[in-house]
Amino acid sequence: MKIVKVEAVPFAIPYKKPLKFASGEVHSADHVLVRVHTDQGLTGSAEAPPRPYTYGETQESIVAVIDKIFAPQILGLTALEREAVHGKLDRTVGNPTAKAAVDMALWDILGQAAGLPVSGLLGGYTDRMRVSHMVGFAPTDRMVAEAERIRDTYGITTFKVKVGRQPYRADVEACRALREALGPETELYIDGNRGWSASDSARALREMADLGLTFAEELCPADDVLGRRRLVAQCPVPFIADESATRPAEVTRELLGGSATAISIKTARTGFTTSQRVLHQCEGLGVETVMGSQIDGQLGTLCTVAFGAAHRTSSAHAGELSNFLDMTDDLLTEPLTIADGTLRVREGAGLGIDIDPDKLARYRQDR
Repeated sequence: MKIVKVEAVPFAIPYKKPLKFASGEVHSADHVLVRVHTDQGLTGSAEAPPRPYTYGETQESIVAVIDKIFAPQILGLTALEREAVHGKLDRTVGNPTAKAAVDMALWDILGQAAGLPVSGLLGGYTDRMRVSHMVGFAPTDRMVAEAERIRDTYGITTFKVKVGRQPYRADVEACRALREALGPETELYIDGNRGWSASDSARALREMADLGLTFAEELCPADDVLGRRRLVAQCPVPFIADESATRPAEVTRELLGGSATAISIKTARTGFTTSQRVLHQCEGLGVETVMGSQIDGQLGTLCTVAFGAAHRTSSAHAGELSNFLDMTDDLLTEPLTIADGTLRVREGAGLGIDIDPDKLARYRQDR
């Protein structure tokens, strides 16, 4: 199963509405379809979603680094030589989503070759995950209406609330309104995308102490080292490191330095191989994990649920698996379906990815 070709196909699919958060906003899914071809006729696929305001990658940079640097380095290696592939890719610093997509495409090939689902190869703990949905950065009545619609339509009862606006009390009141509307049985957690200061974060947490939040995520910048440590030390719920913990070394730094007490794992930035290392790292330290989303499309969501459902600890909490609901279309021949608040792992060999050629032709940006 030697690698004979690596494709990086840019595509763009509009969102139904702009997705807004403290670190930026996106109007369309300007992603990259990565496909790895072998001499045995097997093709592995994955999605690379760039987030320039978080990781510095753009759609153009992902295509360039794969075409000009990564592909020439890994041609001739086999899909089994994942460590050799990572050794080549890691010579280039950064570019996490480009590396992750190559890794997941290789796992897709291995699953196809074995005739087994990737989720089973990774661990096979369960066949589905509970889903959380993101709301935020809108008038409070619209946030409440969206959450109620998502709950009533899809059975989702876990919501991630985007916060980080100034003044912070607008977000506090939005969270309070969501709790009142959704009731005590619904899980709520907040994500600031580094938008607040440490002091405002502490004030907000005190004012929301009665809301029964499950987690708090990246409320203030990790670069504010002392302020972040003080905040985490007094945080009444697990404090998730997300964009501040994008690789195992950063996970170690944030956890042992007192800047986080939980970790968000995103297959879009650490693939399957490195995500598993991060997960085992957290298990060894007794730290909770959440399967996060890089605003993935359906293709990326398939990868997230395949990994999350494969392990006992990564499936313990609802995963961020619903961002594709905000897209006007997608590339899969068979769309994903959320039912009873859960998303199932796709059956079949590999990741179960089947790209609709007509949709790819419609949305690709390089022709």
